Amino acid sequence: QVQLVESGGGLVQAGGSLRLSCAASGSIFNINRMGWYRQFPGKQRDLVAAITFRGSTNYADSVKGRFTISRDNAKNTVHLQMNNLKPEDTAVYYCNAIAGWSYWGQGTQVTVAS
Repeated sequence: QVQLVESGGGLVQAGGSLRLSCAASGSIFNINRMGWYRQFPGKQRDLVAAITFRGSTNYADSVKGRFTISRDNAKNTVHLQMNNLKPEDTAVYYCNAIAGWSYWGQGTQVTVAS
């Protein structure tokens, strides 16, 4: 079992920045990938960014150049630095860890005001 605790969501003006963090605990030695997904009302969760244990990253096209995912293996934490936020980034953001199974955090709201 892996537990994920997210922090860092909130309200920001368009063009501003937020940093999301996700701390993993439990069977962390099995984690080979962590990432962030977001969910718009009435829609499925879509990948925003992911990072493997070795540091390989991938991003959704809509966030490339604005968002950066990073991972602190020593602290079992993954961060998502979000810059130049747009109103269309408004969503609930979920942390995800792949450790055999797929584990999810509780979600954190990000609201970007125009």
